[in-house]
Order: sequence, then C-alpha cells, then structure tokens
Amino acid sequence: MLTTLAILAAVSAALILGALWGIWKPPSENTEGFMIALAGGALIVSVMSELIEPASAHISFLTLCIALLAGAAGFILADHFVMKKLGAESGGGLLLAVTLDGIPENLALGVALIGADPLTAAALAGSIFLSNLPEAAGGARGMVDDGFSKHSVLWIWTGTAILLALAALVGKLALSDVSETPLAVIRTVAAGVVAASLATEVFPKAYKEDKLWTGIAIVLGLMAAHGLSLMG
Repeated sequence: MLTTLAILAAVSAALILGALWGIWKPPSENTEGFMIALAGGALIVSVMSELIEPASAHISFLTLCIALLAGAAGFILADHFVMKKLGAESGGGLLLAVTLDGIPENLALGVALIGADPLTAAALAGSIFLSNLPEAAGGARGMVDDGFSKHSVLWIWTGTAILLALAALVGKLALSDVSETPLAVIRTVAAGVVAASLATEVFPKAYKEDKLWTGIAIVLGLMAAHGLSLMG
C-alpha cells in the first residue's frame, strides 16, 4: 500500500510542480512541446502493455473493440465540450481538459496497480507524470494570463492533483475485488480515452510547439516506457 501511495503522490505532484513552473518561470513553447511529445510516446507503450494486452486475455476481441471505441467517443465528446464552452487555449479550458483526461488515466493507473508488481505500473505512472507536468505548466500560465492570481492558480491545481490522486486510489481500492472480465472492460475503456487524447490533444499540440523535434521526443518516450516495462 505504501508503494501505491508513493506512486500516486509522484504522479499528482507533477501537477503541482507544473503549476509552479508555469506560474513563476513558464517553459518555452519548444520545451513544453518536446515534453508533451515525450509523454505521448511513453503513453503509447503504456496503453498497450498495461491496459490493452492484459485486458485481451479476459475479453473477446469484439468486446475489446467496443470498449476502446466507447472510451474514445466519450473523450471526444468531453473534449468538444471543453473547446466549445471554454476555448482550447484558455487556462480554464486546459484545466478542464487535464481533469477530464486525467480521471480515466488515473483510474487506469489504479487498476493497473491491482495485483501488479510496482515496476510493472512504473511505465504508466511515469508517462502520466511526464504528461501532467507540461500540461499543468501551460494551464497555470494561461490562467495567470486570464487574470487569476498566482496563489489562486496554485490552489486550483493543487485541488486538481488531489482529485486525480483520489481517482487513482478509487481505481485501486474500489475495483480490487472485481472479477477479471469487468476489470478488463474498464482497462480497455480507459485505454480508448488515452488513445483518443493522444490523437486529438497531445501530438497536435506537441507538433505545433516543437515542430520536427516532436518525432525524436516520441521515440525517446517509447524507449523510456519500454525500458521501464522490461524492468517489471
């Protein structure tokens, strides 16, 4: 349990560290884009190795496909709401996007920790950490530009970090006694959410900010996540 709490604390801390970074020393667009692409590359490996592959052993291919599509469709609808109501580039929009994306990601992390060696979940945790850090930095910077005080922004992102940590804890504790079949469906829906977020948010944003270095960053992320999975 201590290992689980340590992993959840590290992942959530990325939001607070990112907010501090964005408030007092915002990263350049190139740096932010490179880190987002790095996280995206790592998430590709983690989605397959920590979510889809374990799930495929317990549900049919048709069920897996339906669950993936359901997760992707749910994220796209939520993402459309964010862009339409708040604006994709606003600080509030980025905050809501991180929250909507982060809840299923952290639920997936909690589910991945069920019965798993801590190192097995390290790739997913590391990928979420890398994703949270630049997203929080960009969101916090945008909120300050929108007129929020620095202290208010920090408290808002700290609250978000706590919310996402609780989501992961719920995934670990509430689902620990669930049988393998519904657990596999939950894993696959979460995988669909993350995959859709990579296509619509992560990689387009990374390329917009870092251009051709995005390709190198994605490969480095793939290498890092695969290396961590081999350690498990």
